[in-house]
Amino acid sequence: MSEPTRWIDLDGAVNARDLGGLPTADGGATRRGRVLRSDNLQDLTVADVRLLIDEYHLKNVIDLRSDAEVRLEGPGPLARVPSVTLHHLSLFPEGGRRTDAAADTPAVPDRADVDKALPWQGRDTKGTELDRSTGHYLGYLRDRGDNIAAALRVMTRTDGSSLVHCAAGKDRTGVVCALALDIAGVTREAIVADYAMSGDRIDAVLGRLRASDTYAADLDSRPADSHLPRAAVMEKLLARIDEEFGGAEGWLSGHGWTGEDTDALRDRLLS
Repeated sequence: MSEPTRWIDLDGAVNARDLGGLPTADGGATRRGRVLRSDNLQDLTVADVRLLIDEYHLKNVIDLRSDAEVRLEGPGPLARVPSVTLHHLSLFPEGGRRTDAAADTPAVPDRADVDKALPWQGRDTKGTELDRSTGHYLGYLRDRGDNIAAALRVMTRTDGSSLVHCAAGKDRTGVVCALALDIAGVTREAIVADYAMSGDRIDAVLGRLRASDTYAADLDSRPADSHLPRAAVMEKLLARIDEEFGGAEGWLSGHGWTGEDTDALRDRLLS
C-alpha cells in the first residue's frame, strides 16, 4: 500500500484497496489494515498472497459471488492457504430461493448456468440507470440480508485483517463496504467517494472480467457507461436506507444484528 493512496498494488487484482484512512463524523478515521476490498482473487500470484499474508495479516476472505460463479471460476489461490478462512456469502437468492434457483443447479453435470451466475442478470430495463442500479442494490438487501449481516460480523474478527470481494469489486462489495462504513460513523461523503473510487480502475476491471468466459459475453452486451460506479447511485441507496430504516444499523437490526455487533464492528474499524 502506498501513501497517501489506499490502493493495494497486486499483480493479480486491479481494484484492491484498504478501507482505512476514511474520516468519521466525529473527527476520527478508520484504521488501516483491518478491512480490505477487492475484485476477483482468481489471478493472485504467489507474491500477492505473500503480501496479503505478511503485510496485511490476512485471515478472513468474504466471497460475495454466487454459487455458480464460484463453481465456474474456482475459489482462488487463497483457498490453499491454511491460515486463511474463506466465507462464501452470496448476495443472490440461491438454493431454490426465489428466482435464482438455477444459479446453483447445473443444467448438466459440472456445467452451471452462466446466465444466472452474474450480478446484473435480471436487471429491470425500465427507468433511468440511476433507478435501475439502486433497485438492483436494494435487491441485495431484500434477498440476502442474512449474508450481509454475516459478512459484517466476519469483519469484526480480531485474528487479522478481512478482505471482501466479488467479481468486479464495485457493486456487491461496494454495498457491503458502504454499510460497514456507515455503521462505523464514516462521513457520508467519504462512503460515497470510496464507492465511486472503483471507477478509477474500471477499464482494468472490465479487461480482467472479459478474459473470463463466465463474464465476457454479458459485459459486452451492456452499454459501456452502465458499468461505472456512479456516486449518485450510492447516495440514493443510503438515502433510501435512512428513510425506510433510520440508517444501516436500523436495517441490520431486522436481520439479527445487535448493539454488541455494532460495538464490535466500530471497535475493529476504529480502535
